Amino acid sequence: MSRAHRCGALVVQPRMGFSDPNLMREGLAATKAADATTLGTLTLDSYTRVRDLDAARRAVTDGVPLNGYPISTHPRATSRAVLDGIRDDTFPVQVRHGSARPEHIFRSLISLGLDASEGGPVSYCLPYSRTRLRDAVRSWRTSCAMLARLQDTGAVPHLESFGGCMLGQLCPPSLLVAISVLEGVFFAQQGLRSVSLSYAQQINPAQDREAIAALRRLASELLPGVEWHVVLYAYMGVYPRSHGGALSLLSAAARLAVTSGAARLIVKTAAEAHRIPTVADNVEALETAAAASREAASPAPPIENGAADSEVYAEARALTHAVLNLHDDLGHALQTAFERGLLDVPFCLHPDNAGRTRSFIDDTGRLQWSDTGSLPFSSPASSRQRRRLSSADLLEALSHVQRAYDSQGTP
Repeated sequence: MSRAHRCGALVVQPRMGFSDPNLMREGLAATKAADATTLGTLTLDSYTRVRDLDAARRAVTDGVPLNGYPISTHPRATSRAVLDGIRDDTFPVQVRHGSARPEHIFRSLISLGLDASEGGPVSYCLPYSRTRLRDAVRSWRTSCAMLARLQDTGAVPHLESFGGCMLGQLCPPSLLVAISVLEGVFFAQQGLRSVSLSYAQQINPAQDREAIAALRRLASELLPGVEWHVVLYAYMGVYPRSHGGALSLLSAAARLAVTSGAARLIVKTAAEAHRIPTVADNVEALETAAAASREAASPAPPIENGAADSEVYAEARALTHAVLNLHDDLGHALQTAFERGLLDVPFCLHPDNAGRTRSFIDDTGRLQWSDTGSLPFSSPASSRQRRRLSSADLLEALSHVQRAYDSQGTP
């Protein structure tokens, strides 16, 4: 990442995972050979994510394809063979998983000599799991400590917060920024010194630039002594069904990454709306994003300039400091914050989420709060444009980006 930053290159990364070791190795090799600055991904299967290793083992034994790589099931020698000769100093490989309780995953990746993963006690608990937040915090403490101990061997273990992607869409940017920063601080409290902070492309590019500026500014304020960078995710909601619309949305994400100062982009493919992407689909996405990033005209603004003093920053700062002031132990503070509704994710049905906040898309395409619940601020948009969201309104909002890009895309 440091070398790419010095060269002015955006790093692009797939979300690729296959259960067949030969296909997984083929995917990593193709990612490495793509006409782009890339790093590799082992995205894990759903059974491994939820710790149902017996089901993963049966599937591997019976030759049943899974929706990702079962890192805790394949023999260590098999996984080492997948990585051998591909992972090196020029091509790191990150394990992406989605687990609220990932100790078994961290043990497996460490045993393979890997040292980079992602997730977080909030971001991999509330959207994906019935696990109670207190249990996720406990598990992530243990997992972070396992990863941090690799520093004793001279490695630089890395952990990426998934906090900027809560539910994929319809979550106002200030909350995405706050959760990502708070998870980064949580990682640092567990001894990690290399982290990345995420943000998912939303609807309005100007608001997204404000959000990433806010993320970078808060990271510079709250993560002293920690090496960090921002990773942007191509839109995480309902994806365009047309090939042209999907690649147009991905290109917009690449341009946003460059102009906002993000260092890495997680791509999505043109096949997202239809099926599990192939290796070729992923290479097309990587090269499309890389080409768009090279054509982006404007360099990233300095943190102290641009959109850093926005409403997004003011709200995100209020959220982060409200949580940090609850307790010196951030894991404890996060649990208390959700109990009190100081953090509250719109439309999230997890039992530890208060569920009193709501959002909507205004006439300019900006995500706004329609109800702030017990959040530590009152958004001006709440009083100006408060309205009740019907089920029809919600469905229309969820498909807003898909419709916009399909209308300009090609089949």
